[in-house]
Amino acid sequence: MLHPQNLSSLSLSLNFIALDQAKGIHQLRPPTGFRSFSIKNSMDSTISDGSKMKIPHVMSVAGSDSGAGAGIQADLKTCAARGVYCSTVITAVTAQNTAGVQGVHTMPEDFVAEQMKSVFSDMQVDVVKTGMLPSIGIAKVLLHRISEFPVQALVVDPVMVSTSGDVLAGSSVLPVFRDELLPAADIVTPNLKEASVLLGGVQLETVADMKSAAKSIYDMGPRTVLVKGGDLPASLDAVDVFFDGKNFHEFRSARINTRNTHGTGCTMASCIAAELAKGSSMLSAVKVAKRYVETALLYANDMSIGSGPQGPFDHLLKLKSIVARSSSPRSFSPEDLFLYAVTDSGMNKKWGRSIGDAVKAAIEGGATIVQLREKSLETRDFLEAATACVAICRSSGVPLLINDRIDIALACDADGVHIGQSDMPSTVARSILGPDKIIGVSCKTPEQAHQAWIDGADYVGCGGVYPTSTKASNLTIGLEGLRSVCLGSRLPVVAIGGINISNAREVMEIGVPSLKGVAVVSCLFDQENVSMETQKLHSVLRGLAINTSNGGGTTKVGN
Repeated sequence: MLHPQNLSSLSLSLNFIALDQAKGIHQLRPPTGFRSFSIKNSMDSTISDGSKMKIPHVMSVAGSDSGAGAGIQADLKTCAARGVYCSTVITAVTAQNTAGVQGVHTMPEDFVAEQMKSVFSDMQVDVVKTGMLPSIGIAKVLLHRISEFPVQALVVDPVMVSTSGDVLAGSSVLPVFRDELLPAADIVTPNLKEASVLLGGVQLETVADMKSAAKSIYDMGPRTVLVKGGDLPASLDAVDVFFDGKNFHEFRSARINTRNTHGTGCTMASCIAAELAKGSSMLSAVKVAKRYVETALLYANDMSIGSGPQGPFDHLLKLKSIVARSSSPRSFSPEDLFLYAVTDSGMNKKWGRSIGDAVKAAIEGGATIVQLREKSLETRDFLEAATACVAICRSSGVPLLINDRIDIALACDADGVHIGQSDMPSTVARSILGPDKIIGVSCKTPEQAHQAWIDGADYVGCGGVYPTSTKASNLTIGLEGLRSVCLGSRLPVVAIGGINISNAREVMEIGVPSLKGVAVVSCLFDQENVSMETQKLHSVLRGLAINTSNGGGTTKVGN
């Protein structure tokens, strides 16, 4: 949809209320003269041709928004956020921004038809979602194409007038909407203004008015109706009314005070389409869409893009975290593994210090990368501590990784994770975390190190080199095992397990270039003065690096 639908009235705690069966309402039926409604679970038949996965697919037939807050652009971002493929058919190109619409150029009808045919003839589209349909001809093209290429569902967002007052679909299109498009729709999603236009100018001022409008629009032929009440003046809450021909369902939530509402209407409709494409029921799809828009609005309530009265929001919930990372460290370098500090909650508790204090002291002593390995903390406490540690590490340009807990790493925006052989595969971790995060994998054999490289890890943690009290049952591989892994690894390696000041030299002198540093726990954190012990180890490692650079060995470490 090309205009902001004032759904800013949403809340953190969504209350879903299903009302009793409405009196005097006709029974649910398929749209007149159209296909029967049948949403299959797209993921049930995920494999076709023996190997290829079927991906849920939404086609958006709508206008382009040059400001990228609404229209086709919002549909693409919404479907991407919800894990659904989105193809596009552009019906109009608009010049618009946060102040309003400055111009509209309608696409030729035959070219709209050609766009639709190109996609339909090549791809399996599950759901079609419509936004701006600026002419009778384009609306008829849509109807003709979906009769040629049936889909599982048609989601109609009846875009007519932008919030700034600009006409996006003239009154001449109304008869086609009422007589042909709505009867073909599985759901229609008007806001208050659009519902009023569809009903000939009836004013909607109460929830009762919304219910009456939903029933009247339902009588025009769509299978279900969602009337969005973000602008409802008589309600302190935001109330959306869903009607399926039998029951009314209210979605109530408190209002979010934000100017960033541009594109909420098309986002709601495209999210419904995405959930239907994945196999959800209509009611479930509406519920998820309401929550999704609510979450995105709340996340973006203090963003500032554009100088007009209605800014866009963030469909992917990423923009603010990118701004917050303006002081983030450089990209991962193998030299970051030089002195790898791994925290331990038991040791911190023993010495009466917080995780943040331990991390700060290690960095002050020369740690080049930090891993939080906290097994005893509750999730809430761990997240709070990790968030504080991210700030400490960012201010010093030191990467911070989380051991095992990908959820914590995501929530605190850590620089990456370190995972073991029994944890989530690094390929899956990468798909969740993204291409810019650091992933380390614990390995004991050259084969495991090779697989880590294949799976896209950034480094290998190899050990235990020596017996250690932090992992009593851990298999010790010794220096020869470490050498074997280093020789077989295409990734940089950090040695771990029982390493301290007394044996760090013999570890680093195995003479394999892929070994870049040592990871330590007890020799730093099970000590009274973390900073001092880190400095001592750093001096030993630095001395080895200087000696190596002067020709005293073959392994280069640190810088």
